[in-house]
Amino acid sequence: MNEEHIHWQAVNTAPSLATDALHLWRIDTGEHHGQPLATASAALDQAQLTRLERIRDPALRARAIRAQAGLRRILGHYLGEAPRLVKGANGKPYLDAGQAALAFNLTTSGELALLGVRHGRGPAVELGVDCEWIRPRSRLAAVARRMFDPATCAAILAHPEHQRLAPFCRAWTALEADAKCDGRGLMRPRPPASPLPQIAHCCPAPGYIAAVASPTLPPRAHWHTLALAHD
Repeated sequence: MNEEHIHWQAVNTAPSLATDALHLWRIDTGEHHGQPLATASAALDQAQLTRLERIRDPALRARAIRAQAGLRRILGHYLGEAPRLVKGANGKPYLDAGQAALAFNLTTSGELALLGVRHGRGPAVELGVDCEWIRPRSRLAAVARRMFDPATCAAILAHPEHQRLAPFCRAWTALEADAKCDGRGLMRPRPPASPLPQIAHCCPAPGYIAAVASPTLPPRAHWHTLALAHD
């Protein structure tokens, strides 16, 4: 597997998840390739739908509904029952402690969502996943100086201005995946003496870049890349 090409196996149920594996799922959330909106909405409870209705943009709201429906469907396949989601101290979702031990993390960008899933529970198997649709950004240099460490910022700005977008997005996904891994959020500092996670990048679709972070990231040979097919 490399950043240039990933083979996504289309499946409508979750395959067996080995203890040393990472399953990375692609969920299409757009109108043309995603699940019918009515079907996706029916998979969510009323409280979740009410929260998502606060998204004012209809297209963004529809994508969020499809992403959350895909999350629930995939986790349900692993669990053999409907997932019961709870939130950690900083809002990161987890499975209820009474359900099977699975670590997961969801990200959305453009018309796709990515979901990482692996066995276990606790700090050693935490997951952070981030995906970015690579598109022009304003004030890229200013954002890089504010958000990245000096070495990362210097490496991005060393490129000619018209070549900075791709390395910026690569660094941004690494930053976001890192922050999502332990659930602290993008603007909170790393806890003292907290170890850096391992980070790996991939290209989930043309024009996108993604990063996966975990303290003990499975090797690439143990990644399985799956595309959620419609029933």
